[in-house]
Amino acid sequence: MGTVELRGVWKIYDNHFEAVKGINATLNNGEFVSLLGPSGCGKTSTLRMIAGLENISRGDIFIDGVRVNELQPGDRNVAMAFESYALYPHLTVYENIAYPLRIRKIAEAEIQQRVDALCDSLGITQIKNQYPSSLSGGAQQRTGLARALVRSASLYLLDEVLSHLDSHERAMLRAEIRRVQKLMGLTALFVTHDQLEALAISDKIIVLNDGELQQIGSPEEIYDTPANLFVAGFVGEPAMTTIVVERFRSEGEDFLMIAGQRISAKAMGLTSLPDAESFILGVRPKNVKLESGPGSILGRVHTFEVLGDFTLASIELASGDAIFMSGDAGLRLNLDQQVAFAFDPKKVLYYDRKTTLRINAQ
Repeated sequence: MGTVELRGVWKIYDNHFEAVKGINATLNNGEFVSLLGPSGCGKTSTLRMIAGLENISRGDIFIDGVRVNELQPGDRNVAMAFESYALYPHLTVYENIAYPLRIRKIAEAEIQQRVDALCDSLGITQIKNQYPSSLSGGAQQRTGLARALVRSASLYLLDEVLSHLDSHERAMLRAEIRRVQKLMGLTALFVTHDQLEALAISDKIIVLNDGELQQIGSPEEIYDTPANLFVAGFVGEPAMTTIVVERFRSEGEDFLMIAGQRISAKAMGLTSLPDAESFILGVRPKNVKLESGPGSILGRVHTFEVLGDFTLASIELASGDAIFMSGDAGLRLNLDQQVAFAFDPKKVLYYDRKTTLRINAQ
């Protein structure tokens, strides 16, 4: 196991493009951490700097307390699995996995024990004597993972290792990765653009956008309390609904103007509000419920889907804004049906219109 610390890390390429901008983050012993963000946000540049495949422009990286800025990749005690599998075509599955141990002159009996154990954990025992050219993409990816995990390392870097697999294989393999990581107590950094993957597999998530750190937290923190509007819009499927709200007082009572509707904050159950005349209200679809009353909002059903064990509707407001609402599998709505709905007041979040940062109610 190992610890990794990034202190003010920058990556600036020769064309002056700033790919990574002053990231500070820590991976603790035995943590599975996902580096999450859209394409081009700096994820791979960050991973490659940790691995030693890219020079660090500014800042410092420490692995197990040792500054590694000038260390070669082979001296960092880091193992890596790639998006592209990178298997040796002339070696069998068993030989591919055993290769990192053989070059370290590990005893053959120990090599066999480690390889067999990982083949069993990752479900590739039956193919260990086959060559990569005869394998499916999923089997090749499992082999690449096993080769990275078979040797002892301070840190395991997993670079988009599920991106080429179909949804069924992705779900199965990510669960197996998580199981192996937990059983072996590995410290791992998993690079992905898939927010559902990150939420499912991580102890901690680091969210990047445009090279900048957006938020670090547990999957629950990232999903339930996004630090800014980017995280709110990027994490969650569908994303958090956000809508501009105007606040005003009348006869000593707070009212909100939401999509052209004047509603009492008290009737909505919002007993405290941000100290601002205008702000952005955010709410997850699961925290929107059909409900008629003085605190309800009116709209029409724009789309409606049955998605297995839950349903998803988008409700169009008179302003043209849309609110997403999820319900149980038995809910049925008709297109263009007029509905009244309300927010769970305990789950509403607020964001500043200028800074886009989450703000507190007072």
